Amino acid sequence: MRIVKKKACCLGLICLLLVMFIFYRMQPGYIVDINYKSERMPRDLFGYGLGKPGGQYSHIPHKTKNTVVRRLTRNDCNCEGEETLLSSFVGQGSVTQLELVFDAAKRHEVTQRREKEYQHFLQRTRSSADTLLIAKANSPLEYPIQGVEVRPMKTILIPGLKLQAKSQHRLEVNLTSTLGTFDVAAEVDEVTIEGAGEMHLSLSSSQADNLNRQLQFVTYTNTVFNPNTADTVLLKTDGHQAAFTIKIRHPVIPKLYNVENQSGYNISGLVTIATKTFLRYDKLRQLISSIRKYYPSVTIIIADDNRETQKIEGAFIDQYFMPFQKGWFAGRNLAASQVKTKYLLWVDDDFIFASDTKLEKMVDILEKTTLDLVGGSVREITTYSATFLHKLSVEQGGKGGDCLMLHRGHYHQVEGFPNCFVTDATINFFMARTEKVQQVGFDPHITRQGHLEFFVDGLGLLHVGSCSDVMIDHASKITMPWRKKSESEQMYHRLRYVQGSEVDGSLQNKLFYFKNRFKCIRYG
Repeated sequence: MRIVKKKACCLGLICLLLVMFIFYRMQPGYIVDINYKSERMPRDLFGYGLGKPGGQYSHIPHKTKNTVVRRLTRNDCNCEGEETLLSSFVGQGSVTQLELVFDAAKRHEVTQRREKEYQHFLQRTRSSADTLLIAKANSPLEYPIQGVEVRPMKTILIPGLKLQAKSQHRLEVNLTSTLGTFDVAAEVDEVTIEGAGEMHLSLSSSQADNLNRQLQFVTYTNTVFNPNTADTVLLKTDGHQAAFTIKIRHPVIPKLYNVENQSGYNISGLVTIATKTFLRYDKLRQLISSIRKYYPSVTIIIADDNRETQKIEGAFIDQYFMPFQKGWFAGRNLAASQVKTKYLLWVDDDFIFASDTKLEKMVDILEKTTLDLVGGSVREITTYSATFLHKLSVEQGGKGGDCLMLHRGHYHQVEGFPNCFVTDATINFFMARTEKVQQVGFDPHITRQGHLEFFVDGLGLLHVGSCSDVMIDHASKITMPWRKKSESEQMYHRLRYVQGSEVDGSLQNKLFYFKNRFKCIRYG
């Protein structure tokens, strides 16, 4: 009798533990493995090409069209330089090998660390939505191709599921997921449901109409939290299989700016002018004086990392002091972080507003197009003006890193704005949506010289344009032979510009190599 009681107690204890375990697993806070995985992430998103085996059609002869093949994306970008007479003068066709900026003894270790960081980056940013899916021909399955989205840990009805089949002895549809579970919002007569509340759901019936009606009630619940990822759902029936993705993400929260309406653009309410100053208070005061001539009430933000500081007096001026020589890009970050208006206008401290520095034109194109940033033209005392338009692209280069391609010019003209063009990089005089500049940011490692790095970091995030008819003057840098540079000017030149012999003379290339994972830069 005691043995029976002991067995009953043990059985009861086991059942209690099982119930507790099931209850624990059902709680929304159960443990999920989101650690980095050791396996390499597949990276070649563009690898489906001519180099792949042709399968059942590989025996059929074909003639390659080289003019088209050369345009196909490849995974082996070339870093070999092509020296010509022209390249020696204008830099076209030249190549910068970024790996060479590191000491030979350290290159292997640096490359290994870079690869580890890169794999972690891929695991954070890739999801099932990046996987190539190819629909098989003549499938009886109907399913959503795109547009299915669920909030993290929430539930949706899956639209568009259907089986094109006639009623027969047994019809069956199976769904499988990895980041969520399936269920049904209603149960249809003559349909057998297996796996409700699990990652695998099976629906079967002898009646096609009933089965399709049941498919209209299938739900998906995300159970593994990630603020922005995707799940791949496998859909199977007899002899056929399909796959589709469900995006799992929070909504993008808008950041809207409340600017009161008035006739024309309220520049003071829409735009803040930002600049960074170092050892050039005379130039800064000249800039402010020119701004006030045309825009007396626009807020001006100054990031200042001088050792001996001077307070800039005046209305609508915010001056922020930084540690001495904190840096060019750190100052840009500080200035941008304090902007409260919809748009930010960046100017150097030695620029001068003129009658054709029309901020209204920049606001107009940003208000009427999807551009995030629009540059202008900087005019020298010689009347020569520059826009610094560059097209940037990245070619895949395999394990060794990618190739950054730089080409002068633009892509196309902006409709309705005859002097404006779409490009990837502009000169250091631009107006941009404040939140986009803050999103990209300026790498504070770059303390003395830098410009293009911001646009490289913003590639894929910034929609960039440039309008050549919005001009700003550049204070003259011409020095007469008989005029001796002041002590302040000499110090500025010594501290502002990186000399080739200095330790950080190759800093930008080191950042391009490790941070951006480029192996070389090609200038076209």
